[in-house]
Amino acid sequence: MVQMRDVWVNWFEGEENGYNVCHFYEWRSEDRVEVLDQVIVIKVTKELFNFIENDLADLPDYLLKTVHNQSFLRKNMSRVQLDYCFIATDGERIIAIDTMGYKTPIRKSRLSPRQEQLVFELLEQNECESFELEMPIERKQHHLLSPDPADMQGLTRKERQLKQILYMALEQLFTSSEEAEIRYWYTEWAPESYRAIQTMDKEEVTARMYDEIKEGWTDKHHQLCQSLVKGQVFFEKLWDLEQGESVK
Repeated sequence: MVQMRDVWVNWFEGEENGYNVCHFYEWRSEDRVEVLDQVIVIKVTKELFNFIENDLADLPDYLLKTVHNQSFLRKNMSRVQLDYCFIATDGERIIAIDTMGYKTPIRKSRLSPRQEQLVFELLEQNECESFELEMPIERKQHHLLSPDPADMQGLTRKERQLKQILYMALEQLFTSSEEAEIRYWYTEWAPESYRAIQTMDKEEVTARMYDEIKEGWTDKHHQLCQSLVKGQVFFEKLWDLEQGESVK
C-alpha cells in the first residue's frame, strides 16, 4: 500500500467534468486549499481514470473497500480520518478524490507539479494497488448544462466559467422563450445573417445558434453573455462574481 504525506488539495465539489477541476496554475488566492496529512495512492486504467474524472457515478466497490479509512486530513493540530479519499493515476494523469462518505467522487482536486512528480516517483519505486473498470458504462451525453470538453478546450478558468454562465442563459432561452425572442438573440450574435434568421423555425435557429457559439471564447461571446444575463438576478450574480475573481 503506497501512501503520500502533506499533499495540498483544492477541492472542486460536484464537478462531473474534468475540465472544471482546475490545474495548479489556475488556483486562485481565494480558493480554500487543504492539506492531506496522509493519502493512499492507487494505479488505475485509463478507462477507470476517465470514469473517475468525468462522472459522478458510484465508484467500484472493490476500489472503495481498498481505500476505506486510509487517508487523513490535517485540520489545525489534529488529523481527521476520511472515509474514501485517495489519489488515482493512470501513469500519465493524476487526480485526488474525496467522496465525503458517499460512493461517488464528489470532491476532486489536481496536485501541485512537485507533488505530481512525487506520485510518478512512487510508481517507479513501489508496487501500487492497481484497478480497472469491470462494469460497462454508457457513452456520456453532453448538453448545454454539461458541455462537451471540446467546447472548453484552450480556455482559461475565467473563460470556462463565463462560457458556462452563457450556456445556462442559453438553455433557459431555448426552453422557455418564444421563437421570435430566440431569433432576436441570434440576430444580436450574427447581425449579418438577419434575413436568413427570419425564415428559420425555432428548432433550426436554436441549433444554428448553439453550433456557432460552442466554439472558443471571444469578445462576441463576452458581449452576448453580458447582454443575456442583464436583468436576471441569478445570472447577474454569477457574472459579477466571476468578473471580480483574480487568479493567483
